[in-house]
Amino acid sequence: MSDNAHEEGPNGARLRAPRLRTGLLAALAYIVLLAIVALGVPLALSLGSRVNAEVHSQAQGQADLVAATAADLLGSTRRRALQALTVSAALQVHGRVLVVDRDGTVLADSAGPGQLGSSYAARPEIASALTGHPVQVQRSSRTLGQEILATAVPIIRGRAPEGAVRVTQSVAAVHSAIRRVELGLGLIGLVVLALGLAAGAVIAAQIARPLGRLERVAQRVAAGDLSARAPLEGSREQRSLAASFNEMTTRIARLLAAQRAFVADASHQLRTPLTGLRLRLEEARAAGLTPAAAAELDAGAREVDRLAQIVDELLVLSRAGERELPGEAVDLHHLASGAIERWHAGALEQGLTLEHETRPAQALPAVAWCASADAERALDALIENALRYSPSHSTVTIVSAPGRIEVRDRGPGIAADEQEAIFERFHRGQAGRQVPAGSGLGLNIARELAREWGGDVTLANCDGGGAMAVLYLPKPAECLKGKR
Repeated sequence: MSDNAHEEGPNGARLRAPRLRTGLLAALAYIVLLAIVALGVPLALSLGSRVNAEVHSQAQGQADLVAATAADLLGSTRRRALQALTVSAALQVHGRVLVVDRDGTVLADSAGPGQLGSSYAARPEIASALTGHPVQVQRSSRTLGQEILATAVPIIRGRAPEGAVRVTQSVAAVHSAIRRVELGLGLIGLVVLALGLAAGAVIAAQIARPLGRLERVAQRVAAGDLSARAPLEGSREQRSLAASFNEMTTRIARLLAAQRAFVADASHQLRTPLTGLRLRLEEARAAGLTPAAAAELDAGAREVDRLAQIVDELLVLSRAGERELPGEAVDLHHLASGAIERWHAGALEQGLTLEHETRPAQALPAVAWCASADAERALDALIENALRYSPSHSTVTIVSAPGRIEVRDRGPGIAADEQEAIFERFHRGQAGRQVPAGSGLGLNIARELAREWGGDVTLANCDGGGAMAVLYLPKPAECLKGKR
């Protein structure tokens, strides 16, 4: 069946880091807005109450002042001065002020001479004031058709009330004054919020800029550039983080270099004795032996070749994750056709047929972005795996389509409990143990090479029997989008 883990779908999606600056700015805006609401709402309520109390107090104060002054102006000869007094007081309280005598007859009215001589004795607040009891009430006015605040105080001369002063104000005007105060507070809150956002933008930029540069360096390291280093900037904590990141990257680069050097040296040292061993086996075979001995020598030569293949594949795996070749546009239809040409002779020797299908039927361009050598090596591993496990006189179908190449065989398929383990190194599965050839590294190499370019390799059972290996490779547009 196959040499090695199974994953659904390509692994080409790359997670992007969140917009730190936007997040910080949103957090600061939330904090400022919360502070404005927490402080502004109680302040608005308090100021509204104070404005309302101030209006009541001002009306009471003006009424008392007019009453004290009018005590000497009730005579008929002083009516002009009394009228001027009411007009002046009305301007102060933004309302209406009138003065009545002890019978409730209007002597002066800031609204004009229209009500002079009229009796206001039936008005409840004036009736109360004429008995010597000051009053301040909010009631509905039938003549005005609205709610008013009425303040009435007696005019005391000697010990008895000689008249009364009434101050009336529109409740709607009082509420309007309160709304103006609240609107002013709201405007101040907006100004504070705008200033807070401006200051927050500056702070967020100072915090996010070093982290953004560190993120870009981390992406370069993740892409295989282990020479990238983060600048030491920002706050003390940010500089410490960048220094730790650089130290980690240096250590990883050193460890990977030591690993690659070890594998390369080991491969080189192993090739020489393996080549010498194969030559000795060939010389012994040529010396003339019994058929049984010759068969054993041939089996030994095949094992030497298999060991040499494992050494080569280990060397390939040691370089996985590091792009040694530049990316280019690769035609997947052409890639599949070239692979069929390379494996045609080997398939015929095993009594197998290779066929190529393209999807969609119109044969639209199927272009991927990767190194062509890596794509060929990954596809060769999948085809070799399919040929190894296919029964004689069967067909291995290679299907090329935009973004993917499928390799379908008619072999035994994949065991249900090996869907993940099949891609592990040296794991050959139940079917693999029945076939002497194979190193258990082919599928792992194919997946590592594909993932190096943002692609993937998956393996699953076909509905009609056999297995289907799929090589996913990213489109050029996807790669360019990932680099932004």
